[in-house]
Amino acid sequence: MAGKPVRPVNAIDQTRRMLSLVTYLRERPGARIEDVARAFGITEDELVSDLDVLPMCGTSFRGGDLLDIDTDGERIWWHNPAALGADAAEPLRLAADEATALLVAARAVATLPGLRESDRQALLRATAKVETAAGEAAGASSRLSVTFESEGGVFADVDRAIAERRRLWIRYYSPARDEVTEREIDPIRLVSVGHTYVEAWCRRSEARRTFRLDRVAEIKILDEPSAPPEVELRDLSEGLVQPSAEDPEVVVEVGPGGRWVAEYYPHDSADELPDGGLRITLRTPDPASLKRLALRLGRDGRIVEPQELAESARRAAREALEAYDGAGAAG
Repeated sequence: MAGKPVRPVNAIDQTRRMLSLVTYLRERPGARIEDVARAFGITEDELVSDLDVLPMCGTSFRGGDLLDIDTDGERIWWHNPAALGADAAEPLRLAADEATALLVAARAVATLPGLRESDRQALLRATAKVETAAGEAAGASSRLSVTFESEGGVFADVDRAIAERRRLWIRYYSPARDEVTEREIDPIRLVSVGHTYVEAWCRRSEARRTFRLDRVAEIKILDEPSAPPEVELRDLSEGLVQPSAEDPEVVVEVGPGGRWVAEYYPHDSADELPDGGLRITLRTPDPASLKRLALRLGRDGRIVEPQELAESARRAAREALEAYDGAGAAG
């Protein structure tokens, strides 16, 4: 059986998480590892990895200024929280290369669409003070720039709606149904699992749903307050899609060129076939959505069970081929 895919790491989201982690741990001495991991929606291994990095952070690289954070395997202890206090650090003196790196990074962060306007203005004021203090050393930084990829205004609007507890109206493209729908949602949190998503309470379906930001065609922040019901935040460490044992079972057979399916789709089993392919058994709450997978596989795979879904996929393939042939003849 193929192993589970490694979840991609988004550097921007990880940086935001670690900044929040500092505040969280400072207010909760002796916090349990499992509780902190659950609060941040990450695995305990990912949390321990963050904890390995934090002790290398601080107001300088002098002894006593770095964060003294450790764990006994169950709880997390911060031994010198005063290291970040207003009176703890000596006046900061930057070398030319340090000033350049700091100014370039500050200007780049100021362009992030997810940054609240008040935070952006505070950052720009701080940047101006560093420029004044750096003097001639600030000149080199003006010739350098860094940009980040993001979902642009959608991210910013979702982040603002969460902060202000306001409802959102979106036009959303669903690839499973190949349609665009209008919805009102009460956003709960932003999550990053390969792509960036907003987990929200959907007023149309009256259920919790997850929406991928790059599939939002249009978005508006409404005046209505966001009021999602109390829901337990899911542990997303095993991936965004987590089929239930009660979901319908689907069997897919793929050739050697379709073995990637076992790496990208959570499944119950993946048995080797004589031709080098796999017989994959998986579960999904919406079996019809797998028709698109069958069309994508083409000759590299087919749906075997249930029979109704297999026939529906074959019919969709025939219709797609006929439409293609008709377009070719017309041309």
